[in-house]
Amino acid sequence: MLGSTHGTLTTDSRRARVIACGEQPAPAVHGRPADTDDLDVSGRPLYAGVPDLDRFFRPESVAVVGASDAEGRPNTGITRQLLSWAERVGARLHPVHPTRQSVFGISCVPSVAGLPEQVDLAVVLVSDPLPVIEELAETKVKFAVAFASGFAETGAEGAAAQARLAAAVERSGLRLLGPNTNLNAFEKFRDDLDGPAIALITQSGHQGRPVFTMQELGVRLSHWAPTGNEADLETADFISYFAEQPEVGAIACYVEGLKDGRAFMLAADRAARRGVPVVAVKVGRTETGARTAASHTGKLTGADAVVDAAMRQYGVIRVDGLDELQDTAALLARARPLSADGVVVYSISGGTGAHFSDLATEAGLLLPRLSDAKQAELHQWIPEYLDVANPVDNGGHPVGDWRGRKIIDAILDDPAVGVLICPITGPFPPMSDQLAQDLVDAAEQTDKLVCVVWGSPVGTESAYRDTLLGSSRVATFRTFANCITAVRAHLDHARFTASYRSPFDEAPRTPSPSFRKAQALMRPGQQLSEHAAKQLLRAYGIRVPREQLVTSAAAAVRAAGLVGYPVVMKASGAQLAHKTELGLVKVGLTSASQVRDAYRELTDIARYEGVSLDGVLVCQMVDPGVEMVVGVTQDDLFGPTVTVGLGGVLVEVLRDTAVRVPPFGEEQARAMLGELRGRALLDGVRGRPLSDLDALVEVVLRVQRMALELDGELAELDINPLMVLPRGQGAVALDAMAVCR
Repeated sequence: MLGSTHGTLTTDSRRARVIACGEQPAPAVHGRPADTDDLDVSGRPLYAGVPDLDRFFRPESVAVVGASDAEGRPNTGITRQLLSWAERVGARLHPVHPTRQSVFGISCVPSVAGLPEQVDLAVVLVSDPLPVIEELAETKVKFAVAFASGFAETGAEGAAAQARLAAAVERSGLRLLGPNTNLNAFEKFRDDLDGPAIALITQSGHQGRPVFTMQELGVRLSHWAPTGNEADLETADFISYFAEQPEVGAIACYVEGLKDGRAFMLAADRAARRGVPVVAVKVGRTETGARTAASHTGKLTGADAVVDAAMRQYGVIRVDGLDELQDTAALLARARPLSADGVVVYSISGGTGAHFSDLATEAGLLLPRLSDAKQAELHQWIPEYLDVANPVDNGGHPVGDWRGRKIIDAILDDPAVGVLICPITGPFPPMSDQLAQDLVDAAEQTDKLVCVVWGSPVGTESAYRDTLLGSSRVATFRTFANCITAVRAHLDHARFTASYRSPFDEAPRTPSPSFRKAQALMRPGQQLSEHAAKQLLRAYGIRVPREQLVTSAAAAVRAAGLVGYPVVMKASGAQLAHKTELGLVKVGLTSASQVRDAYRELTDIARYEGVSLDGVLVCQMVDPGVEMVVGVTQDDLFGPTVTVGLGGVLVEVLRDTAVRVPPFGEEQARAMLGELRGRALLDGVRGRPLSDLDALVEVVLRVQRMALELDGELAELDINPLMVLPRGQGAVALDAMAVCR
């Protein structure tokens, strides 16, 4: 599903694009063959092709449409930068201008039709790129870049112009970057840095500057994709491509809005399969941020809870600030696999160690107490009166001589330790200088992660600029918070990739027998009655109370006898919501006379309120348990989403819910429960029994199956309350509402 400002790519047209543009199908993973024709039950591809962007980043020939060498003109500076870039990557550059004979001494052709060869990349510098794109289609160019603004970021008229541009691009067979993009892809990258690199994706070029300038601190950058309005090529395409590049150690993204939620999930899945970390700043958490992002790039920002859930499902590490983006991406790109998840804090000040340890523990890092034997070893060099259990306080003086390196090596030698963090709050030569050098030397001799927080605001000290930043093995930070965020991300990503199983591998390919039963119950454009909604649940094997729909008082009495006293009676109608507030629910009826009276009262109230009924439900009374809500909604970007949370009136009061985007498996369903603030209610509080968590998880998975199979037909589903009974007794949907599309 694409955003409202873009055309929709059907499955067939997407396959055609894959063939036309040389996109590579997903390689075999987990022993199954790659197949871009694999579709889920909704007819959507399960595996995304990877755009072959090699000729975009390293073309053999480039055309610059609108090239100029006239002083003072904006296109002149751009042309000059493109000339330098083409020389660096070894590409032939062909200027295109209708009135110039040459540009910067290079022969110029009047139109793309006059190009002397088929070019890999056309950079379009004219204000209206649409006619040029249509001309480029005839030349079989592979890629084009459109810098022009004034498209979807400006409103409805611009969105319509962008839709026309996107349609022309799709017809042409070329791939387009932009419009409303910039020159970041053609920056000069340092080629003297070693090790894994960061690949950068930004929808705002300026927001990528902090990551780009990390090259000056010794962090390698390999690519920069400024995606702009994403009329064609989007963030997901570049994630998929970068995840395949052997030099890329991490992908850093600044995202204002996603064009296609499912494409993003497929790309993140590809990165997760290969263990390539993706770190993202995603704006739009607030209404103001979402509105500003839309005006900038013209894309939907998406409901933030859904975006957050999708990122979490596929291991995308979401951070808030650009400083966190650069520090976390740098650590993840360069860090080696961890042998243990224990973190030791080592400092020359007990106060510093205690402060950092409090923050790290609160953030969820594991700070194991060092063994008695290890503490005894450390006390060979550290005075006995200092605490070395973790954090390790050396008192200061040992770092200035041979003892400093002995202490660091002893800590790193502990098998329970995977990370050593040394906060140095300020320069205090010679102690800080020697400590920095010992940490760098030790890092070169170990596979474990060594982190340093250099707290000086000056940043010109030799220990920082030369010693720490000169090391490719030590991760250096300027703040406690960024260090903790990055280390936690590294530990979390290691655990995530170790157990990751792609949900797309296990997604249903063919509809279940339940689907055919459910389809017969759907009423396009209508809300189903509670009775019909419960039939929908029954079709998918979700337990509902014993109940009968009746249309007379006498039938209600007979039904009560069959259902078994005590009973609940509820009005049932296609457009009926909030029955309790209208007095249309009667609970705990124990006799035939109460049932007859209740029937008359319910129908009288409905008549007075002008509510049309299909009957009255006579329902089994279910024993009390924990009331939960499980539901399905449609997200503009991601399609069907599944929600679970505390039910009854609490869902509106506390809004304690967790969201996932199908497909997902049992592990994610259980993780949803772990995110609930009220999870303790399910685990039993104040002597209450443990709830049947397995039954609740099974309901969530069955609802997910329903959401996948009825995508396009089911707009909304709300099971509230779902009564989760004590362990071994199951879960029962006491009420349900469904809306058909």
